[in-house]
Amino acid sequence: MGWSLYDLSVSSIVKYSSRGGFEALSWLPENILFDIFFELYEKRDTKDYKNILKIEIKDYELFTKLLKIGNRRGCLHKIIQFCGSGNTAFFRSLIQDFAEQIGDLSAETDKLTIQRGLETGINFGGFLNEGGYYYEASRIFRICLKIVHFTHQKTFWLVDLNARLLNTLSSYCLFEEATLVYTLLLEEVNSRKNLDGAVLCRVYTEFSTYNFLQSHYQEAFKWAMKALLVIDANLVKQKTVIDTLRQASRACIVKREFFKAELLIKKAVCLCQEEYSTSHAKYADCMLDYGSYLLNIDSIGPSQKAYQTALTVRADYFGGNNLKVAVGHEDLAYSTYVLEYSSGRFQDAMSHAESSLRICEELLPEDHLLLASPKRVLALILEEIAIDNEQDPAVKSSLLEEAEKLHLFALGMSLRVFGETNVQTAKHYGNLGRLYQTMKRFQEAENMHLKAIKIKESLLGPDDYEVALSVGHLASLYNYDMKEYTKAEHLYFRSIEIGVKLFGPSYSGLEYDYRGLIQVYQATNSSDKLSKYNSILGNWSILKDAKDSEEVDRQNVLEVTSNLPLAELINNVISPSQS
Repeated sequence: MGWSLYDLSVSSIVKYSSRGGFEALSWLPENILFDIFFELYEKRDTKDYKNILKIEIKDYELFTKLLKIGNRRGCLHKIIQFCGSGNTAFFRSLIQDFAEQIGDLSAETDKLTIQRGLETGINFGGFLNEGGYYYEASRIFRICLKIVHFTHQKTFWLVDLNARLLNTLSSYCLFEEATLVYTLLLEEVNSRKNLDGAVLCRVYTEFSTYNFLQSHYQEAFKWAMKALLVIDANLVKQKTVIDTLRQASRACIVKREFFKAELLIKKAVCLCQEEYSTSHAKYADCMLDYGSYLLNIDSIGPSQKAYQTALTVRADYFGGNNLKVAVGHEDLAYSTYVLEYSSGRFQDAMSHAESSLRICEELLPEDHLLLASPKRVLALILEEIAIDNEQDPAVKSSLLEEAEKLHLFALGMSLRVFGETNVQTAKHYGNLGRLYQTMKRFQEAENMHLKAIKIKESLLGPDDYEVALSVGHLASLYNYDMKEYTKAEHLYFRSIEIGVKLFGPSYSGLEYDYRGLIQVYQATNSSDKLSKYNSILGNWSILKDAKDSEEVDRQNVLEVTSNLPLAELINNVISPSQS
């Protein structure tokens, strides 16, 4: 395929600029400058071009011009990841230049100049936040907020920037500072009566996200429903609508409102496809949340497909060494681990878990909370591999010790950030309980499971899915290792009741409870009960096969449709008592 005259011209400029003279190109239109920089990126494997790219992209004036080409943000993200990955000086230079540019603004500066400066900051900070550069984005938003205070700008800027800062701080798990911003923003919103629906929708969504990321699920659900109530499709940007629907779906999932969650996330996916494309980062965000919904309703295979799609899109959009790509690897690792739990084929899950942790360790401080989740997933996989490695006791012991270190790190971080009474802390106690059972440290295992159950019940109620998980794990410990069959039987019944209530009689988790009961009745010579639950297990197997076959026969789980108008969908989600 031949090159166009334009392509040849761009290539010639790049070749000429490799000998110096980039400063002379600053007058060029933004789209041409972008093509020149992307040509440099494409030639990054050549040392000269790589060095030029890394030097020239740090020019603040040139960078802000590239930032204006909104339809090529994915390309710019790849350039920035290549130039800035692991290089704090790169971002420090750009942020310092921005601070100097905007620092001259004052109350005497004309409003149009102030507005342009703030819009540049919002675009810059938004770009960094979108790419997972949360700490750097928070610095940009703080600089903008200082300008708002110095120049006495109206409430809109104050509310908008604090909402953006809250999102950034929450995403980076800086919850102490996030709480200060949350409190300030809540006071500002409550004291102002003239904020329109578009602003309130964004703010309420951020309130929900802030609470969700700390496992304050009731508060997250409350704010998500408030955000839905003030959506006006004619006023709110489509991006905000999509993000509000996504967050509301996440809040519904943890409240086990699965029908509502499905309506919300499918609408978000469809709106995203209309507004963007299936290669855009926002589509990957939607698919991660869709994958979470599918995983939580026990649709494991389709969930894995959604997570795989999300990872593919994110890796192509941001480049491989990116924090959001790491999250994609982690989610895919976990869904693959669940899918292959019975088969024992954990190679793919292991590979994605290791990729997630490698990226996180390179990009984050060594004691950061965001490291806890990929370490937890890797520990779960290592434990299962160890269980299957009975022929080599030394290897098994080594794997289990490594898993314990990972779990203890995750627990320590959760205790430090969230404290004892938190769902995340309870999950880590439960994971350690399972591990200690495998390590034959049965008393420690029991203590861990009892802690997990107590915390989960106090926060989620006695009939939540998370409670059922911990109850089932404790039943397994009593049954297979501690020989306390009466306790085990009682706990299995409780786990089964919750599982059937939430997911129906074909729920995959029921297999372990039914098999556990069969073991109990074999050990206690309860022949009638043994026969009964062998029959129940057989019926469950038929139902599960039918469900799996239905999922396989489905044309394509990723072909999501949602024909319900937005207003009608919201009415279906919000109950009369909430409206």
